Amino acid sequence: EPSMNKVYGSAAEALEGVLSDGMLVAAGGFGLCGIPELLLAAIRDAGTKDLTFASNNAGVDDFGIGILLQTKQVKKMISSYVGENAEFMRQYLSGELELEFNPQGTLAERMRAGGAGIPGFFTKTGVGTVIAEGKLEKQFPTGPNGEMEDYIMEEGLFADLAIVKAWKADATGNLVFRKTARNFNAPAATCGRVCIAEVEEIVPTGSLDPDSIHLPGIYVHRIIQGDHEKRIEQRTVRQKESA
Repeated sequence: EPSMNKVYGSAAEALEGVLSDGMLVAAGGFGLCGIPELLLAAIRDAGTKDLTFASNNAGVDDFGIGILLQTKQVKKMISSYVGENAEFMRQYLSGELELEFNPQGTLAERMRAGGAGIPGFFTKTGVGTVIAEGKLEKQFPTGPNGEMEDYIMEEGLFADLAIVKAWKADATGNLVFRKTARNFNAPAATCGRVCIAEVEEIVPTGSLDPDSIHLPGIYVHRIIQGDHEKRIEQRTVRQKESA
């Protein structure tokens, strides 16, 4: 980023010069919590296509990445949980959408590893399942008495763009996430060559307690402030008892 000013006026402005067809985007959020909804809407409006998204979920039909599935801008999903989304199911079953399933912890670690410059790592998760197909297997002495156990290699994710949602930022890009919205946002932010954060509030630089910062500003290139919707994924209320 040539300019030191990281604060942009809108999602569309922040995405200018960053989007390109066929790019890999890492997106924060879990279910409908901590979704970078303003940036997703701006990507939809920009019409960028053939996108690959690394994201725990694919949103629902009208929120999150779901809005980009409706407009057929997503070519492939690298995901863990893809339920609750009828359009995703339709596109996947009809062969219009590629899907790479990752166990949830593996996906989080792939993002974190990419952010740390680690191109590959070994995990037990998925050994002996369809997840292991085509992957390098290796044995390590990790059993209780040093027995050799099977591991599979997973690759770090190096995304062209990371889009995340935080609660607060200062102008230098230090981020604080709120409660569950911390989820995939921090590892996603680190693995993007460019990271754009949308936040509820931008506070003066120096006003955040250094010990309370969840993601250092060195990872964040552009910031926007905006109003966000507070969605509840599965609202369940107790039935009123009859008198």
